[in-house]
Amino acid sequence: MLLAQAPDGVPTITRGDDLAAILVPVLERMSWPDGSTGLADGDVVVVSSKIVSKAEGRLVAARDEAERDSVIEGETVRVVAERARPDGTTLRIVENKLGLVMAAAGVDNSDVPQGTALLLPEDPDASARRLRRGLHARTGVRPAVLVTDTAGRPWRRGVVDMAIGAAGVDVLSDMRGSTDAYGRELRTTVIGVADEIASAAELVKGKVSGRPVAVVRGMGHLVTPDDGEGAASLIRPPEEDMFRHGVADD
Repeated sequence: MLLAQAPDGVPTITRGDDLAAILVPVLERMSWPDGSTGLADGDVVVVSSKIVSKAEGRLVAARDEAERDSVIEGETVRVVAERARPDGTTLRIVENKLGLVMAAAGVDNSDVPQGTALLLPEDPDASARRLRRGLHARTGVRPAVLVTDTAGRPWRRGVVDMAIGAAGVDVLSDMRGSTDAYGRELRTTVIGVADEIASAAELVKGKVSGRPVAVVRGMGHLVTPDDGEGAASLIRPPEEDMFRHGVADD
């Protein structure tokens, strides 16, 4: 059984806040169908990158469109696509310093003070590991942690949440070498389970509801004692990226 819930009561996060210290009392109030409360081993704590960035002081000045464009340019490694909007601004899909391909390099102007913008965490995997250690120190439980952000996908409408930071969870499930129901060997199937957990959590949390944290229970088989490779391993390397040039040479 897969269960997910996003508790109320997370306060406004500001620079220098200890996320683990703030989140533990909120998470401990959660009640589960089996009568248990709080966190348990095997849980996955899914945290919006926004509150991680706020705690890490990633707020920057963006007082007008030109300054915001400058911020985006500073986070950009490679421009993937551009499109003019009806209001005269330009939508830019870029590869940012983390290797993520996102609109506006992941720079966010929502739910921040006027005249500012929020950058993604500098190292989301390190952020996830740090939060995992903090949760373990305060609860005795060692859950997995995902740091997530929303992004669009090629050929699909709508955005989904995806893992940009991970600690203590297998981010990929490699099915290659196993067989399907008809006995055929699977040769290419590798499932991005960290992104699937992130999307499941987004169904119960989200910026509109004011719930930036969710706990997903039932995926304990993917939770690991060690922190693991992190979400950076989900980024497809250039030599495998068929979208980079539109064609792939053998």
